[in-house]
Amino acid sequence: MSAPTSTLGSNEGTLFIVAAPSGAGKSTLVNALLEREPEISLSTSHTTRPPRSGEQYGRHYYFVERSEFEREVLEGIFLEHAQVHGNFYGTSRRTVQDLLQHGRDVLLEIDWQGAAQVRQKKPDCVSVFILPPSRAELERRLRGRGSDSEEVIERRLRNSRGEIAHAHEFDYIIVNDRFEDALDSLQAIVRAVRQRSVLQCQRHESLIHELLTES
Repeated sequence: MSAPTSTLGSNEGTLFIVAAPSGAGKSTLVNALLEREPEISLSTSHTTRPPRSGEQYGRHYYFVERSEFEREVLEGIFLEHAQVHGNFYGTSRRTVQDLLQHGRDVLLEIDWQGAAQVRQKKPDCVSVFILPPSRAELERRLRGRGSDSEEVIERRLRNSRGEIAHAHEFDYIIVNDRFEDALDSLQAIVRAVRQRSVLQCQRHESLIHELLTES
């Protein structure tokens, strides 16, 4: 896969992880962030979950049969994979690494299990956990989707407790109460990471050398 030329030249991009319990607004925040920061590439996950109305293969997910997913696990193609709400999800190792090596920042929209796996393999990644403002609001958002059965909603609510229990493992936590505030916070994290000295010293090596050179 080819990637656009990065302003970082040969420097590797940054891997961002965004996780949250279902209903916290993670996907909406991520999509809005990508509109503001188009130089970030969103990695498309493989899943055994059936597509929802309007979802497209290759754009939202790579929808695969369970047998195919299990074969891909055995072949080691995934950077991370996990079972979430009865379905399997996985991120292609090669796709992510190719983008990073071309200097692209990459964002993974995954769950806490996948995030833990990625942190072990890429300890320099930056992880963000999205919290809902209250349990009542979490349930309201889940029911407001109108696409899940009562059984699925109840399971997601039960599972949310275990997911939220891992929030402290992430580098940053954002409460998605007022959407614009949460989006501003997420963008601020991305922009702050890009200003880290290790990246800026590489990017502006010639400028720093010039400023340090005696006239």
